[in-house]
Amino acid sequence: MNRNEQFVITVNRELGSGGRTVGQQLAERLGVPFYDKAVIKALQEKFSLNTEEIERLKAKKSNWWTDFQQMLVPTFETIRVTPNYNLPGFLPDSMLTEDMYHTETQILEGIAKEGSCVIAGRSAFHIFRDHPNHLNILITASMDYRLDRLMKKQDISRKEAQTIIDEVDKGREQYIHRFTGTSRYDAHNYQLVIAMDGHTTEQVLNLILNYIYDSSK
Repeated sequence: MNRNEQFVITVNRELGSGGRTVGQQLAERLGVPFYDKAVIKALQEKFSLNTEEIERLKAKKSNWWTDFQQMLVPTFETIRVTPNYNLPGFLPDSMLTEDMYHTETQILEGIAKEGSCVIAGRSAFHIFRDHPNHLNILITASMDYRLDRLMKKQDISRKEAQTIIDEVDKGREQYIHRFTGTSRYDAHNYQLVIAMDGHTTEQVLNLILNYIYDSSK
């Protein structure tokens, strides 16, 4: 990946691994926007976006996303939140519909077309697999690491954390397999696969940045 040209970095991660934090801080270090599931979901809900609505916008103007993004500046600043997977009403990835997937895909493609960015989660690693300047990263961790982190972050018991992780892991894998035909655990989908155990976020960030800088020479 060449950091001197427009790029897309995708960060897929296991729940509780700290991958979202890595993605956020990586975007800050590189001076580019960060997008995740919460942002995409909020856009869909706030503006009732679906494939039909997006096609209507496209028909009106070829650079529909540019105008749309300018209108969304205040929204982007207010919806950067961490999803709480333990809340009632949380919609598992496995329950997302075909229209939701295609809507997310078009939103992500619009985001990436506008400029360099870091995208966490979803099926971005697959959507941008043919992008001329991309880097796909997978952040993993042992189950003990993930459980401890989720317990502290959401103030829940180990049993509750295990239930959430099991459900989210299953849902995400079903989602990825259904819409991409691959597995999110397949290392062939990534340029970097990093285990968080025994490493700080800072160390992992430096590892990624060193890789980016070396590949940009």
